[in-house]
Amino acid sequence: MKTILIPTEDHDAMPAVLEAGLTLARVFDSYIEGFAVRPSAGTYVTVEPVSSLAISGAFDGDAARNAHIAFESFMKGHGVPQADREPAGLSFGWPMQDGFDDSFIGSYGRIFDLIVLGRPGRAAENPRMPPLEAALFESGKPVLIVPPVAPKTIGKNVLVAWNRSTEQAHTNAFALPLLRKADEVTVLTVKGGSVDGPSGDDAVRHLRRNGVKAKALTLEPGSHDNGEVILERAAGLGCDLLVKSAYTQSRLRQMIFGGATRHILANATLPVFMAH
Repeated sequence: MKTILIPTEDHDAMPAVLEAGLTLARVFDSYIEGFAVRPSAGTYVTVEPVSSLAISGAFDGDAARNAHIAFESFMKGHGVPQADREPAGLSFGWPMQDGFDDSFIGSYGRIFDLIVLGRPGRAAENPRMPPLEAALFESGKPVLIVPPVAPKTIGKNVLVAWNRSTEQAHTNAFALPLLRKADEVTVLTVKGGSVDGPSGDDAVRHLRRNGVKAKALTLEPGSHDNGEVILERAAGLGCDLLVKSAYTQSRLRQMIFGGATRHILANATLPVFMAH
């Protein structure tokens, strides 16, 4: 994960997003790039009816400049050097002065190893849903979704939400660089929440053959839905990262995520490494 993209705008989780991006950049000696993101033309603040998450917001002429100042001030304040023309280790860049709309994340993100965004919320000051939709479903790359408060460590103790799906296998493959560095990895299968496919023990065997210290855990959902079980177990284990696939039941503008994904997007208090 040598290249990290942080779409930057004014929301209440932006400091946590920058902290989380830098935390991973220090682990992998990465280049971090920012640019100002704005809502697509003609959009406004509304609430997605299924997830109750804010899906848009406002943007004015000063927003791109303010985003640049915030990003650069954070990086310089944390001792991150500005990148030169030649590839280097830990460094940052802001090569584009103009703001770009949400859809740009989906195309530009294809040349980065990871995109870091805030967890969408219900209020206008929270991160919006469209940047996450574009990153997840158009870039082909993984996304780190950061809660309002970033943990001091990311990826030391990891929960993998294994549902046997193609999407989760894809997400696990993207997460391998992080999983190999983890001190502990728990592969969780919630009974009744999986499609046909390899078991949790099979997934653990694959990960261990790839140098991951993984163990399997299978739980009954009881009276809780799968998303609740996943987050409760992550909290109980003291995890600082959740690896979870994303899928959608609709490719319309307002995405309708699967139930567990929707719950996690609305309630996670730890970073979520997600891919489609």
